[in-house]
This record gives sequence, structure tokens and C-alpha cells, in this order.
Amino acid sequence: MPKPAPQDGAQPLGPEQTYFRYLQAGEWRVPKCRTCGTFVFFPRVNCLACGSDAFDWVAPAGHGTIYSTTVMRRPAEAGGDRNLCLVDLDEGFRMMSRVEGVDAAVPKIGDRVRATVRQEGDAHLVVFERTEATA
Repeated sequence: MPKPAPQDGAQPLGPEQTYFRYLQAGEWRVPKCRTCGTFVFFPRVNCLACGSDAFDWVAPAGHGTIYSTTVMRRPAEAGGDRNLCLVDLDEGFRMMSRVEGVDAAVPKIGDRVRATVRQEGDAHLVVFERTEATA
């Protein structure tokens, strides 16, 4: 799929702008190298594996494993405690986000999760839900 067209005759979009344009439209897409097949996240101009600058923007399956997790302690008036985690996606890249749908302290290293795009205010975010707990 080609990159979304820039608005108002502006310069072509860079990879970070393209990522956030897709996300703002409610789609989670990441660049996948046409040369070697590596997913490149966070989006960059060149593939980290082979140096190519040719990418397709694809929707990852979004399944992964929690690599690291912590609880951000916040007062109730600020929304209460929130989980913060690093997730290793099955596609081979790692991203930071949060696990929702459970108490912030419940997610553990090794838990399986699934990504979903969630609207929060005017923005769309990639967040995770637990699908399988570790033993």
C-alpha cells in the first residue's frame, strides 16, 4: 500500500508521520522491508537489517509477549494507577505501551497479549489486552 498522500501540496511524509497518519485513521500499520521482510519499528527511513529504503505498510497480527512491566502510581484524580510495559511482538519488534482491562499490577513478564487500537480523546493509541497469563 502506498504512503498516504500529503495534504495541501506538502512534502512527502516521512516514516514517523506516515505511522501516525495511519494510527489517527484507526489503523495500526508498521513498515515491513520489501527486501528482507523485517518489520521496522519504530518507523525509520532505512531497514535496520539490510539498509533498504523500500517498505510496505502492513497491519501486524498484534500478538506478543510482555518483556517488561511496571505500574505507574498516580492519584485517583489523575486516572489512578496505570500499567506500562514493553511487548515483544511475534513479528519481531518490541514496543512500549500499556495493558488495559485488568488492574495495573496484574500483567506479568511472559504474559501473552494482543494489540488493539483504542481512541483516547482525539488520538488513537495501540494498547494491549492480556490473552494468556504465565504460570
